[in-house]
Amino acid sequence: MKENINYKNIYYPPGGILIWIIILLELLTFGIALIAMVVSSKSNPEVYHSSRLMLNSTYGVINTLFLLTGGFFMAEAVRFIKKNNLTKASFYTAIAILSGISFLILKGVEYYEKIEHGIGLEYNSFFTFYWLLTGFHVVHVMVGVIILAFMYKGLKSVKSPISPESFETGAHFWHMVDLIWLLLFPLLYLIF
Repeated sequence: MKENINYKNIYYPPGGILIWIIILLELLTFGIALIAMVVSSKSNPEVYHSSRLMLNSTYGVINTLFLLTGGFFMAEAVRFIKKNNLTKASFYTAIAILSGISFLILKGVEYYEKIEHGIGLEYNSFFTFYWLLTGFHVVHVMVGVIILAFMYKGLKSVKSPISPESFETGAHFWHMVDLIWLLLFPLLYLIF
């Protein structure tokens, strides 16, 4: 007996192929930048080490917890939208939005402290990478929060409710933001 294979799942992954192309390109971009940073650090390890010590690793840990919390609640929201429980999906999406906003606020505090101490983009090569990588990530978090806000609105809308597929696509973007931070955090705050 010949098995029926559903090829749709291969060509149309959850959330659609476009979001996975975007995620791949984003991970490639950040990956190349992180590799460039590691290569650059080899020529001046003392500068990278002393610069890393100027970062507040507690901020980094707390921001990691914010994003992981948001990622967990987005996964729960996806689970509940698939069960057509829009109340719980809305609640968990709201928590994910709050976690993203909390990340942005704490990152703003960290940026403010760096600027107050005269540590800008041109301070040294470590901080050039720090500002570019975390700044680009902050833009992604802002976009992610905006996407989640639209998703939340779609969960509440009677006229034009969000589809589970669209919701899942937005959740994938949010998880990409988490993943990128999980690459940035240890390299910037712990390793050098």
